[in-house]
Order: sequence, then structure tokens, then C-alpha cells
Amino acid sequence: MSLSDCKNGSNTPRLHNHLRSLHIAENYAKRPVRTFLDFRDTNVAKNLDIKHVPMLFLKNLQRISKIKVVSFLLGLTLTFFIMVSYVLMWDKKGPLFTPSPYQLRPAAILTGTTATRASSKKNPVNVKVLAKLIKQEYTPRKVPDEKDVIATDSHLFSVIPRRFLPGIKSPCWYEEFSSKPGNDLYRKNLFTLRSKSFKTVCDRLRANFHKHLYHKDGKDFRLRCLPYFYIIGQPKCGTTDLFHRMLLHPEVKFNIMKEPHWWTRKRFGYIRFKDGFQESFRVEDYLDLFDLAAHSIQEGITGNSSGHHRALQLITGEASASTMWDNQAWSYLHADKETEPPFLAQDFIHAVQPDAKIIIMLRDPVERLYSDYLYFKMANKSAEDFHQKVIESVQLFQSCVSEWSLRSCTYNTSLFNDMPVRLNLGMYIVFLLDWLSVFSKEQILVLRLEDYAANLKETIQKVFDFLSVGPLSQQVEAALTKQPMSNTRREEDRSLGPMLPATRNILRNFHQPFNRKLASLLDNKAFLWNNS
Repeated sequence: MSLSDCKNGSNTPRLHNHLRSLHIAENYAKRPVRTFLDFRDTNVAKNLDIKHVPMLFLKNLQRISKIKVVSFLLGLTLTFFIMVSYVLMWDKKGPLFTPSPYQLRPAAILTGTTATRASSKKNPVNVKVLAKLIKQEYTPRKVPDEKDVIATDSHLFSVIPRRFLPGIKSPCWYEEFSSKPGNDLYRKNLFTLRSKSFKTVCDRLRANFHKHLYHKDGKDFRLRCLPYFYIIGQPKCGTTDLFHRMLLHPEVKFNIMKEPHWWTRKRFGYIRFKDGFQESFRVEDYLDLFDLAAHSIQEGITGNSSGHHRALQLITGEASASTMWDNQAWSYLHADKETEPPFLAQDFIHAVQPDAKIIIMLRDPVERLYSDYLYFKMANKSAEDFHQKVIESVQLFQSCVSEWSLRSCTYNTSLFNDMPVRLNLGMYIVFLLDWLSVFSKEQILVLRLEDYAANLKETIQKVFDFLSVGPLSQQVEAALTKQPMSNTRREEDRSLGPMLPATRNILRNFHQPFNRKLASLLDNKAFLWNNS
């Protein structure tokens, strides 16, 4: 019935019938709902004596037809068998219908101040379970055979020789050069398209390139060099500041680009994984990054440099903070084959350069995560928002480790993408043990940002000793220590204040078992971060 019919007074009988129907429906809605097992008699007085109830029950029971009884019993039997089969299918991993770690979601996420109050009363981290996982004898990863590593990228290993030039500290070799004069050597280098600063360097290199060629038997050769050392991580742990201070040492020749991310991303064709595959950066593009050092070393070889002996001792390095942990490219390339990456970045670095020096900068993983959140999240940042993201991430990770191994969850790309904060980057022990599966302890220097900030001079000297570079002059040393810190927290992020105490408590409990294992491995209690 339309509104206009009521307004005009037309169809009066239909209106009365309609209102009567509404009245009946309203009264019916007020009646209590009677279920299949509701045996109350509607004609019984409310004050009926209790002793008559059994008789009424029998009276109502007789009203139920045999068909209804049979239907009820069949339904009850079916429910019983479903429950029994579900219990029988339960194993140590949980119920049969446990979701896969690739579709993990927390059961419930609290919001706002409610989450803060609730989490302080009930910690979502099962410390005992995590501690048990970490305390278990760590099963070393199965290191792939070198021939299998080489087989994955034959071009890489055809460009880089198995042996390097003797008498030169850096890993360098001669590569035959056949390009004609006037050809733009760096035109096809993909790094020049992504970095204006490197493009400027290439303009300089191009102008004097032919002066640095080595001539032998009517052929031209160019000197190629790999990094002598790698600063591999972690993000928001001071690697940028360390990079810039090391540049001040006269024996250290960095490439102009701090983080090429070649070993972990660009050689596979990825710049940002969310943007998908773009274009693979060739190994030649990567080697071009170190041409500045190669030219200086070549001058030392030919004796054209006034300090040619020192030129032979020049070293170069790179500081991609993704190298330690990021092996996501394998999951995109082999999504249907592996639950863990079959090859890690260190397998390739070790295969081409078994004597490489590795530097790792770490910090309290609790503070690292908050700094990471503030740096990479662009809008709507707050301590409360960070708290919510921490809770969700911890719950997701705990769901994963209840079904899968610790290593699988640490490297799981789907889980990584689902977690709103990069929780796994603070599980330093997992990554470090995997690096130690191919490199010796003597080749890896592990530093703490806290020590670096508290005693810069001593810590930087430890780095230079590790790399066996010469002593600094007083002038360089003064410049190195007085240089302001790089890549510090933005002013607008400082105004947000520290994380909530409840958040800190959750993260402290979560990371504690990992830190204990790390401190034990390094034989240094400072890596417990108990006083942070």
C-alpha cells in the first residue's frame, strides 16, 4: 500500500484490513517464541502448583508426533558423530580446519584505549611457547651446494672470476674491454635511471674512462672490483650514519649509492615488491657502482698515483640494509615450490667472494620497531596506532609458529606482508645464524647502535681495525667525531613521544627469548638489552 493511498482516503476497506494485519503481527511479535523443546501449556495458570509439572510434561510429550521424535534423534546422532570425528582429527598442530599461515588473521583486535587497557591486563604474547621454541636446539639450515647456487645465475658467475688479482686488497680483476671510443658506457646502466647522484658520477667517469684502461697484447682491459665489505643491516640501526663516517677514511672508497639493494631485489627485477616485477639489473650495472674505487686502484697499479702503495690498499663497500634479512624475491619467483627460500643472499655473496667482510649494526629490537614504524608510515601515526599494529603482528606471528617452524615464519613473505609492522626484522638471531652457515665468525662484526652512540670514537675504531685499514690522522679523526648524526628521527615524529608502556612490555616479552639466544651466541650480555 502506498503512502498516497492513505493520504487521499481511497481504498478504505483495504486500509482497515492492512491495519488489522499490522495489529495481529504486532501482538504475535510480543508472544514468547516456542521452540521444539518448549513443553509449556499455554492454558495452564501461572500459579499452578509445581507438583503438576511432570504430568504436564508427559501430556505435551504425547503431542509430539513420531516423525518429530525420529527427526530429533537423527539430528542428535548426526551432531554426536560430527563432534567425535572432529575430536579424532585433532592433532598436535590443532584442529583439522586450522587456517594456513598464508591466510593468518588474529582472532580479535581491540581498538583505541580499550586495547591499551586490555593488553596491560592480558599480554597476548605466550612467552613460554616462544622461549621453548628458541631454547630448542637450533636446526641449521641446509646450505645448498655451490654448483646449485651457480646454476641459478650462470651469467653472474661467468662475469665474476673465481680468483682475484694478487697484491691488491680489494677483490678486483681485469675484464676485456672492446667498446669503441665515444660509446656511452653507462647509458644502459639502470642505476643511472634511478639515481641522479650516480648519473653525475658516471659523467665524471666517462670523461676519463679510457685513461684508466690497462693495455696488454694489443687488447684493452678495465679493472673491475667487488665490495671488500658489506654493511648488511639492520634498518633503523645506524647504518646510514656509519656509512657516511667511514667515507672520511682515506683508504675507504664507497660507491656513491649507499643502498643499491642489488643482491636482494634489483638483480631479480624488483625495486619495491608492491610494484611487481620491473626490470632485472645486470651484474655489470652493479659493478659499475664501484668504478670510482677501481679507477683509483688502477692508478696505483700503473704507478700513476703519488701514493700508489696506498692505492693498492684501497677498499670499497656497500651498505644495503636489506642484505641481512630480505629474501622475499624467491617467494615471488617460486611461489608454488618453497615454504622457505631455497637460496639466501649470503649464498651468492659467499660463492663469488668467500673472504668478504660483513658488518652488522643492531639495536634494541623494541626501539628499532618503533623507529621503523615512525620512519616508514607516512600518515595517521600515533603511539596508540603503533600499539594496535604491534598486537596484530604478534598474534599473526604466534599463529604461524604454532603451525610452522620458526625459520619458515621469519622468512614467510605472506606473513610479512600481512603484519602491519616489520616485527620479524628484530629476530636478529635467526638471520645471524643463517649468515654464520656460510661465513665464519671472524668474518662478521656485530655492533650495537647504543655503543656506537655512547662511544663513537671507540666503536668506529673497532670497525677500522676489523677492516685492517691504517690509522687516522688527528684532523680526520676530529672531523669524523664532530660530524652530526645522519638520518635521525624527524621533528614531527619526535612530537609523538615514546611508545606506550603496554606496547613496550609486549615487545620486550616477545623479543626476550631471541635476545637471550643472541647474547649467548655472541658471548655478550649487552645484547640482552635489559637496561634499555
